[in-house]
Amino acid sequence: MADPQALLESLDQLRSELDQALAAQDWEQLAELNARVKPTIEPLMVELEQGRIDSALVRDRLDDLNQFVKAANEAAVKARDEARESLKGVNENRTAARAYLNVSTNRQR
Repeated sequence: MADPQALLESLDQLRSELDQALAAQDWEQLAELNARVKPTIEPLMVELEQGRIDSALVRDRLDDLNQFVKAANEAAVKARDEARESLKGVNENRTAARAYLNVSTNRQR
């Protein structure tokens, strides 16, 4: 039998690490931490099903985690859009450079 308090603390620690990674926009760290979510939650759910942990404590933390997921999704969408705009700028610069090269090459002939 697992210690319910230790399981809750483990989830709290994971949530804290997720928050830090999101604040730093460390997408690799977020992916690594994301892999730990299910193994951290599963034992809590077992304890909940066995009646050894208060459902309100688990529900509050899962609601909190759900809010994190929403925030992370919004941050990921924003980062993707910023990357898209940056790449668009790079492509525009490349097009301008080619046009300049073509004009300057034609003038030399």
